[in-house]
Amino acid sequence: MKNDRLVPGIILVMIGAAILLANYGYLNFHLDNIFRLWPIFLVIAGVNLILAHNRSPWSTILRIAVVVCGVGLLLFGNFGERYDFWPGHHWSFHSNDDNDDDGDDDANSSKVTGTGNFNVVYAADVKTAQLILSGDATGYKIVDTTTQLFDAEAQNKNDRYVFSKGMEDSIYTIEFRMKDHNLHFGPGKNTSIIRLNANPEWLINVKTDVAGIDFDLSKNKVKQLQFDGDVSGVKVKMGMPLALTDIEINSDMSGVDISVPNNAAYSIESDADLSGDNFDESNLHKIDDNHYETNGYAAAKTKFHIHVSGDLSGFNIKTY
Repeated sequence: MKNDRLVPGIILVMIGAAILLANYGYLNFHLDNIFRLWPIFLVIAGVNLILAHNRSPWSTILRIAVVVCGVGLLLFGNFGERYDFWPGHHWSFHSNDDNDDDGDDDANSSKVTGTGNFNVVYAADVKTAQLILSGDATGYKIVDTTTQLFDAEAQNKNDRYVFSKGMEDSIYTIEFRMKDHNLHFGPGKNTSIIRLNANPEWLINVKTDVAGIDFDLSKNKVKQLQFDGDVSGVKVKMGMPLALTDIEINSDMSGVDISVPNNAAYSIESDADLSGDNFDESNLHKIDDNHYETNGYAAAKTKFHIHVSGDLSGFNIKTY
């Protein structure tokens, strides 16, 4: 190998090996360091130019040492949240995993970074609970109920999730999110299995671009279910509605199936034209091109209101 190819080759090998190790949970990147440590590339390039025509062993050793130390600091150095892109110009960056949006120091609030199992003990005074799922992830599954208020099992072995909880305005809020700067590949790599307590009324908000959602909420009392972002491969099974259960889909969708009980009253409204391709029109009364209702919807004591804004590709309403 020519000596002038040594440094680029080592850099590629290190980055490739680091990505592989991170995907198997052995390493955790700090990719935000690029905004603070970008002059490392100047140092590496400068040393390589200075020693380009020096073929001595000590020159080769020095070049390799500079590359290994520089790339190592760039990928794995932990220097906090303050970054200097240019001398004298400071700015702060807060990634999703480290940001407390409102700086709440309430004793009822807590935030945990980690892997494995995440849970919240159920208390009878929790009447309404909110679950917020965010961060780009391969998939989320809600599979059953639990005696806890919330229980989740992360399926990866790296430090990729942030979990926060706390009471606010009589609503117990749980946020479960994946760190945006982690690298992940492969189907099911980051799927999380979630269980919710059957007693409270739930407000569920999925704020992410996500592929692979499978929610079995047939045993839960759901007051609101909302999707914001691009979603694909979504399957949701609802139980009987409350007095009014809202399902809001504010996103572009692909392959979305929502199942509701056969005797449940529901209406469907969309910002785009609806058709029988999306549901069985025999069970519904057409109000206009963008609005359908089941017979007796207005007088029903419990009902679903389903509103969709965005592309309706592969969107379906089913009964069971």
